[in-house]
Amino acid sequence: MALLLGGAGDILAPYEVVGDTIATPLDGMVGDAVRGRAIVVARQVSTCLLCHAGPFPEAGFQGDIGPSLTDVGDRLSRGQIRLRVVNAAVVNPETVMPSFYRTAGLVRVGRQWEGRPLLDAQQIEDVVAFLAISRAP
Repeated sequence: MALLLGGAGDILAPYEVVGDTIATPLDGMVGDAVRGRAIVVARQVSTCLLCHAGPFPEAGFQGDIGPSLTDVGDRLSRGQIRLRVVNAAVVNPETVMPSFYRTAGLVRVGRQWEGRPLLDAQQIEDVVAFLAISRAP
């Protein structure tokens, strides 16, 4: 079963969830792994390292709530990674992972984030590009 989200009148690009994936890059964008790594490591931008650890020797105090980001591309396809970054609640409704590309149905949202996603479509694709190839140092 497919689920189409985003679209007309929304700040989000439309995307289709099929099973546990978003197979097509958001807005047809190509991700850049170098920019994606910078987004993942920047706590002020993505908050990834609050919950996840990974191949980031320069980043102290990495989280241990979520699975390691090391070799995630060996465990999940790009489409699976994309869905988990966009809205992990589609896969696991009980997740504590934030939805990085969602604007509707959120509670206790800071004013600066009202009506806009945590990451834009290009940032999502950059993170997907990085996570798909991340490896242990």
